[in-house]
Amino acid sequence: MTRIPGAAPHAPVMLAECLAHLAVKPQAWYLDGTFGAGGHTRALLEAGGNVLALDRDPSVTRFLPEDALASGRLRFVEGNFDALDRHAAAAGVGPLAGVLLDLGVSSMQLDEAERGFSFRHPGPLDMRMGPTGLCAADLVNSASQEELASVIFRYGEERYSRRIARRIVEARAKAPITTTDELAEIIARAYPPGPRRDHPARRTFQALRVAVNDELGALERALAAAERALAPGGRLVVLTYHSLEDRIVKRAFKSSALLTPLTKKPLTASPEEVAANPRARAAKLRAAERVPNGAAATDAGSGANAADDAARAGRFTRGALAPPHATPDSTLITLWEDR
Repeated sequence: MTRIPGAAPHAPVMLAECLAHLAVKPQAWYLDGTFGAGGHTRALLEAGGNVLALDRDPSVTRFLPEDALASGRLRFVEGNFDALDRHAAAAGVGPLAGVLLDLGVSSMQLDEAERGFSFRHPGPLDMRMGPTGLCAADLVNSASQEELASVIFRYGEERYSRRIARRIVEARAKAPITTTDELAEIIARAYPPGPRRDHPARRTFQALRVAVNDELGALERALAAAERALAPGGRLVVLTYHSLEDRIVKRAFKSSALLTPLTKKPLTASPEEVAANPRARAAKLRAAERVPNGAAATDAGSGANAADDAARAGRFTRGALAPPHATPDSTLITLWEDR
């Protein structure tokens, strides 16, 4: 658990389940596509594996274990996991015994107000996972009302997307929208009165973050790259946090000729973990195995795998209106990038 000054401790989500489905082998190479604060990577190292860690955010290098770097058991690359096969090849560590993708924004990034991910912390309207590229303020202040409504609906599954887009355009006509709290207030005013379970800005902030970082397109490319990078018998474990991500992973596992799903249904965090780490509440874990060369993939459930057997036996615990995203919708991004 890594403590960030002024923030809650970072705990790796569904750690026991990830390790069980990766079936870590001593001295084999594993790829952690989202290093973050390093919780999953440390666990893989402690289990005896070697790790190639990736992250788009250069600030995470402060969490790299120096002893593992010095011994050569850990290597770090600043880059996107959508090119993980190329990163592994360049590092000379493939084929891989396993790939772990923990998707979305990290607790650390949410807690750092200057990153602009959270509607709960005043900060600049940024939302970039890396240091380069256009930020959320560029999208919010440049996209047309129709483009904004489409982004918010597609990537946030927000029923009031058109209302919110209209309010954003009205507000920016007076002055550019540059901070998270300013945008959150505009979104809240667009909502009809009445009790609500979630903050009104939650879905819109998710949508903007997904669009700014091309998260769904990167996920689709990463799943294909993992197929290429895994050794026969290698494992792919993916943690998703919203339905758009989970649909992509489910569809990719089902349609792949090279991957056999190990989880018929996604696993969720145990009630105990959710109580200790609220971020785990939305997590869903899906796992698959790279088939041997020349073999055909089979459906999940055709043979019980050791990790699911272990879960059922109690060796670790687990908790029991937009169209689906089909391909990266680069058109929406291009429209406002080219302005």
